[in-house]
Amino acid sequence: MDSPPPKPSLRTRLGLALRPKSRSATKLTKAPPSEPFDKVTSSTTTKSTSTSTSSTLSPASPNPKPRPLAHGAIYRPTEDNTNTQTGERRDDTDLLHGLMHRDSDSSLDSAYERLKRKREEEVDDRPPGEADVEKLPGDLWIAIADFLSPCDAANLAYASKTLASRLGTGAWRELNRPENLKEKIKFLGGMDGKMPSHLLCFLCGIYHVRTQIGKERLKATSVINPLYVCGSVGKPGYKPPRTRLTPGHTLAFTFVQLVLRARKYEASYGIEVNELGRRYKDPYSEWAHQTRYYIRKGHLLLRVTSRSFASPGLPPSGQRHLLYSREDYTPYFSVCAHWRDGELMDVCKCALGHIPKHRETIAQQMKRGPQIQGALRNPNPIVSLCGFCRPIRRCPECPSEYLVELKLAEDKNDPLVKFKQAITVTRWCDLGDGSSPIDPEWAAINGEGETAYDSFANMGRRAISGIFESQSGVTIPGQRMLSLNPKNEKLGEEGHGWY
Repeated sequence: MDSPPPKPSLRTRLGLALRPKSRSATKLTKAPPSEPFDKVTSSTTTKSTSTSTSSTLSPASPNPKPRPLAHGAIYRPTEDNTNTQTGERRDDTDLLHGLMHRDSDSSLDSAYERLKRKREEEVDDRPPGEADVEKLPGDLWIAIADFLSPCDAANLAYASKTLASRLGTGAWRELNRPENLKEKIKFLGGMDGKMPSHLLCFLCGIYHVRTQIGKERLKATSVINPLYVCGSVGKPGYKPPRTRLTPGHTLAFTFVQLVLRARKYEASYGIEVNELGRRYKDPYSEWAHQTRYYIRKGHLLLRVTSRSFASPGLPPSGQRHLLYSREDYTPYFSVCAHWRDGELMDVCKCALGHIPKHRETIAQQMKRGPQIQGALRNPNPIVSLCGFCRPIRRCPECPSEYLVELKLAEDKNDPLVKFKQAITVTRWCDLGDGSSPIDPEWAAINGEGETAYDSFANMGRRAISGIFESQSGVTIPGQRMLSLNPKNEKLGEEGHGWY
């Protein structure tokens, strides 16, 4: 009787278990669509059951016939874009969308605008209509022009030489009168696309040559920064159109013209919108400001963010000292012309009342007395505002919105209390389309509108803040939208509630 074979040792069993697996030379490939499925199955079965098959499979024979087009396809995809393992096509849609530049000259919107302007500038092939104009007598054309505004009458005379000879120079003399300055500006505004090196002056109604072409920069109000030479500057009664941003900083209407002209026509007509953004600190207070601009549908939107550290438990005099400038008793942050009417300053004072006291240890509390407050040891750094000061406020008389917040920030100048609560006031507003200072948006913000402006009726439900923040992909927390002046009281400086 044969003896049983000896059992393998532990080392032999471990070596067999841990030996590396041999790599197979076979490669999984997808069967060509021209071969029927049963043929491929039968050949595979035959090879697997045969005892004389080799360890490696022969590569699939190339398909001589081209692949049929997929349903709805207009071209045949290349082999380089197909996965050899799964046979699926790689989708490059996300890659192409990632290469798209937003708000640039290479976007589809800009290309459409350039094509539209090119078509408008093409020569009109229609037959001239001077013969039809000459059929009517000159007195009839003058009678027609009498029913038009000075701007429309001048445009009619400017249409052709025949109309200019029929109407004469009466339309030009009427347009040049001082009382028709607004009509003259309206007439000259149509020539803006042909004046890349000039800017329309709204004080005298003349196109002035730009003195800093391509180098215009927004500076503080105290810095002399003329963009063109105008003889009306400095005369009594002539005030250049500008709007207040913060104490010592204003935005002249000429910069609104330059930014919107560069977007509407070409870069040589003005400057880029990002050139207007600034970040600065007020020299007479602890307020820091940051401005940013954005163009949407031909309108220039503005966001001004102002921040200052605030101490807890401020008395009314301390709140006024923090919020108001002693130079002209206006707020340190950006406001519109209707800030005295309504609840803007009450909202800021209410937010200041929510600031918790600073953190104090037990040793620091024992220095004042034997009483110890446990809430001062670990105060909550996240402050929640109440239902009065939390919502966004919209001015009912102009396109301006305000948001008051309390944020925890680091104070590098204080060696004891490094992190403090800072009051942050953000203002969003619409500066108009830049065609004239008498536009509804620009005039309403400065309180110079001839007609009443209803912001809730003109802007609708969507907020300016949401439009502005959505262009950068950052969304503000959902807030209610309330009126800045719910009682519709217009007391101005006579009402002492604002102070």
